Amino acid sequence: MDMLIFYVCAVAVIVGALGVVLAHNPVHSALFLLLTLVSVAILFLQQDAALVAIIQIVVYASAIVVLFVFVIALLGVDQHETFEEPSPFQRPLAIALGALLFLQVVVLAGHHWATGEHHVLHSLDTERSGNVKTLATSLFTDYIWAFEMTAVLLVIAVVGGVALARRSGQRSSS
Repeated sequence: MDMLIFYVCAVAVIVGALGVVLAHNPVHSALFLLLTLVSVAILFLQQDAALVAIIQIVVYASAIVVLFVFVIALLGVDQHETFEEPSPFQRPLAIALGALLFLQVVVLAGHHWATGEHHVLHSLDTERSGNVKTLATSLFTDYIWAFEMTAVLLVIAVVGGVALARRSGQRSSS
């Protein structure tokens, strides 16, 4: 039964991820994102990671997806966009800054001094510490790369939302 649940959720994650990218309607993309996040939460439950699964549902599947749907509704993305660039240097500058940020994350994630791995791991007493402390230690040492990539993706999403809102405001005023 566990294998069946795993395969169903794995297929749902892949279909949802493809739906997020390939859907033409932004609301459909948000619903596919919801499918992906709930399926990942079920996969976390199969690994006995109940805390992470609940965080996945409460924070991402409810709060973030609802925020995306409200932003989509407020921006009115059903209007057609033009592909002309208002500033010709904006795209190359954004690519250069993105590459620089990615390089910084790669360099910092590879060093022990940036993660504090040796210091924290040697001072951790797992028998007396709670689950939250163990989870936080693991998150900020062993999985710092995934944590930093999540932070970078959230920053990119905020910048993209601001750019879309700004572009939408420019069209309505002219």
